[in-house]
Amino acid sequence: MEGVQEQQQTAPTVQTNKKDVDMSGFKRDWNGNAKKRDGPKPPPKKVVQNQFTPMFEALRDELDQHHDRRERIIKASRDITALSKKIIFALQRIRKIDEELPKNIQAELDTRLADISKLLATIAPEIQGINRYRYARSLMCLEELVEALTFLHYLKTQTLITPEQLSPIMDDLVQKGIAPSEDVAMTDVSEPAVANPEQLEEKETPKVSLTQDDYLYGVFDLTGEMMRFATTSTALTGTMAGSGAEGDEQPRTIVEDMHELGSFFEMLPVGQGNRFQWEKKLEVTRQSVQKVERLGYDRTIRGSERPKGWIPDLSSGDQPEEE
Repeated sequence: MEGVQEQQQTAPTVQTNKKDVDMSGFKRDWNGNAKKRDGPKPPPKKVVQNQFTPMFEALRDELDQHHDRRERIIKASRDITALSKKIIFALQRIRKIDEELPKNIQAELDTRLADISKLLATIAPEIQGINRYRYARSLMCLEELVEALTFLHYLKTQTLITPEQLSPIMDDLVQKGIAPSEDVAMTDVSEPAVANPEQLEEKETPKVSLTQDDYLYGVFDLTGEMMRFATTSTALTGTMAGSGAEGDEQPRTIVEDMHELGSFFEMLPVGQGNRFQWEKKLEVTRQSVQKVERLGYDRTIRGSERPKGWIPDLSSGDQPEEE
């Protein structure tokens, strides 16, 4: 035992370097050497200035403004799309055509349209002139808004709204969304206010114009909403949705309206824009027309056998699936 203790006492002690143990407190280079943290920082590199610098700085500022403007338009477009869908959902609770809207649905529509007016007023100055086409892909909300407005017009009048009728509606929405300016210069009451023509032109309300694609694609989507409305209204009321005078034996029904819309789109030439999107929407329109036709045939041929509240099965094997 004494020999073992002597060997333990005489064993050399290995001294460890603190730098080798505590490696987490140092940044090291590729060779493993610790980098020094202390010391003066190197002076910043001097930016080279030449005759081209102002031009590139102006381009940089223009790109920053473009990206900021695009982000604002995309955010407003997303909100307008959601509000337009909610308007369509509210209209789908109506069961008859050519009648005044119920008060609860009309109140909901007024609230949604007021919110859309505020959003349109915020982006209207951003999409004037060439910017209307520059940010066309970011303004897909206008198609959804056209679909909601055309569906509302159809349920009230059983007619298709025209682009000429839509333009003043859009202008009115933008006008209602603009809040009155509070920082107006105060003038003496005794002095008559003189309006400067140049100031009136500068304060003209910006407009949100609709392109041909906005209107046509919105009407394309309208056929799908008409098909859903025809299905639910027929199942719950037992009659095909339509309007006509009292005592009229053959009132105009939604089936005839779908026929006319489908035939009009079949006659139109394919636009110069996105051919794939046009053909895809046209195919969906054909499916909607066929579904409403089958609904009318089932009601005419076997209507007396159907119980009230019956909803037809419109998904058959010969119909292609909608994406």
